[in-house]
Order: sequence, then structure tokens, then C-alpha cells
Amino acid sequence: MENGIIEELNVKEDMSMKVMNLSDVQQFSQEKMKKHNLFESSRFFCDVYCLEPGQEQKAHAHADQDKIYIVLDGAGTFRVGDESQVLCEGQGTMAPAGEEHGVINHTDQRLRVLVFMAPNPS
Repeated sequence: MENGIIEELNVKEDMSMKVMNLSDVQQFSQEKMKKHNLFESSRFFCDVYCLEPGQEQKAHAHADQDKIYIVLDGAGTFRVGDESQVLCEGQGTMAPAGEEHGVINHTDQRLRVLVFMAPNPS
């Protein structure tokens, strides 16, 4: 019976609530945009992208996944399909499955973007 209790406790530990502080995710790289995973399941993922001035996420598409971008800090040029717009802190957009999308930090300030994607492609 004691092993059953230990197994039950291990399951509960795996189910503990994960809390992230977005202000702690500030790691940038001079070489390329940095992606920092916050949360992930088989159904979705949530990252923070950190872009130095001039860096970009090249335009690409995901056949079966929707992606949401929300600007945490800074401003960037976001492309979805044939349209591009500058988004600033607090603004966001969605790239539906199959639409080409990307972002470039066209400013002289750092850019941080919260990114959700579902379903998880991995």
C-alpha cells in the first residue's frame, strides 16, 4: 500500500501549477532572435521571442497551426499573408493556418513578443 501512496504523490507533483514571470524572460542574442518556451503541451505551446534591433523571424507558414503574436515590449513589423503592420506594446495579431507570417524588429529598441501556437507541431 505504501508504494501506491508514493505513486499518487508523484502524480500530484507532476500536476503542480507552473507560474512564470514574463518580466524574467529577457534573454537576447546578438546572433539571432531568441525563443524561450514558457508552457507546452501536446495541444499548444507558448513562447517569448526576443529580437534585437534588425533581427527577424523570416516569413514562413504552418499548414495546420494557428499562431498568435502579442507584443510585450517595443514595436515590430508583423506580416500575415500579404499584409504588414507595425504593432506596439499591448497589440497582437493572429496568423491562421496556411498563411505566411513573420516579424521584423525595424526599430532601434529591443522587441519582446508573446507567441501562442496550436496545435503543437512537435
